[in-house]
Amino acid sequence: MKKIINLIVDEKNEGHRIDIFINKKESLLSRTRIKNLILNKKLKINNQTIITPSKKIKLHDKILLEITTNKEPSLKPFDYKLDIIYEDKELIVLNKPAKIVIHPGAGNYDKTLVNALVKYCAGKLSDIGGELRPGIVHRIDKDTSGLIVIAKNNFSHENLSEQFRKHTIRRVYKLLIWGKLRPQRGTISTLISRSNKNRQLMEVNQIKGKRAITNYKTLEVFENTKVPTLSFVECQLETGRTHQIRVHMSYKGNQILGDKKYKKKFKKFKNIDLNLENLILNLDRQFLHAEILGFVHPTSGEKMEFSSILPLELKNILKKLRKLSK
Repeated sequence: MKKIINLIVDEKNEGHRIDIFINKKESLLSRTRIKNLILNKKLKINNQTIITPSKKIKLHDKILLEITTNKEPSLKPFDYKLDIIYEDKELIVLNKPAKIVIHPGAGNYDKTLVNALVKYCAGKLSDIGGELRPGIVHRIDKDTSGLIVIAKNNFSHENLSEQFRKHTIRRVYKLLIWGKLRPQRGTISTLISRSNKNRQLMEVNQIKGKRAITNYKTLEVFENTKVPTLSFVECQLETGRTHQIRVHMSYKGNQILGDKKYKKKFKKFKNIDLNLENLILNLDRQFLHAEILGFVHPTSGEKMEFSSILPLELKNILKKLRKLSK
């Protein structure tokens, strides 16, 4: 069902941002909701489609905003067992395994976490993210495992999105990297933008992009005659940019073990323990796990924090490294 909002700019609001103007006139629509509608090409000013939420409006501009509500999901349900850590009427906290993508995209429209959620929730998910991303407040990569939060309705989605925007969500990751970080603990603060050489990758940029901040500390270093130098690291995110930890580790020269996109060519291992070598070579994912997720509940205001243990394939590598390091 579609709802059309028609507005005309008066003298009092001339020169204001379009998203703020609409929010002032339609108080039931949050700024986040309005922004997403604009980005999804649902706004016209003087019959011209506008996709810039910060666009300044002029006197007598004719505003038309299209809102789609109660749309039945067209996604195909996927019969997939979800690892649910917590659930109530507002949200779900999931433990995502590696090898499954969050939402439909090129080449995979049926077997994603969203398709599984559509089946599990019978379509009762927030629709702010659009038809292909119901309930999705944030994402982790296909080959990353760990915790994500899903919104069941628009109010919770907007509330959680605002917490992400204000960087008040607690997100802690565990990872295994090549080499040793110098210094062994600290903060990486850079701009991150899409790579000019490969649009599927992100990169640190000195002059443009979005600010990305990663706090890290080295937990263990493995290094001897039977072990290539590897470090077990904890990262806590202040921001949540695409591929942020992977890009920041690559920027430091310490790529994540198993990362196929931000990989570095390494020389053939010498004198390495054969069992360890097999575990490393057969790792079909990156050693990156979203271990802790904390936020304030959208309706109760309760501070909530969840944790997830390392998957077995990652545990086995750590176990072997610790044994060889004794």
